[in-house]
Amino acid sequence: MAKQTQDRGTGDLQAVTANRLTDGLVVWLTPAHGWTVDITLAGAFDAAALPAALEAGQASERRREVVDVYATEVRLEDGRPRPARLRERIRAEGPSTPYGAPALSPAAPAFRTVTPAFGSFHAGE
Repeated sequence: MAKQTQDRGTGDLQAVTANRLTDGLVVWLTPAHGWTVDITLAGAFDAAALPAALEAGQASERRREVVDVYATEVRLEDGRPRPARLRERIRAEGPSTPYGAPALSPAAPAFRTVTPAFGSFHAGE
């Protein structure tokens, strides 16, 4: 377990995030130092509160509840935290493109097939 620091964000407010070991889901540390899968319930920690929040996350990692605890910059939108970086928004909100069975259906507007010989994409028929 490597000790993570604030190296992934430098803004005024930081959220602490990790992956839950039981199912791999992205989780966010709440102001009460519990975990939630809902980014809107995450704590937005200032520089004074961040060390205690990171320590709470790392203690949870030592108990093998989560893995890869780190802080990331957030901005408040309507009083709720939202990740500042695209990577973290995707972790919080899900993929930026459709996926799964509905996305792979030929009836789906974004349906694409791969031509193995060329590796290029073509509209499905």
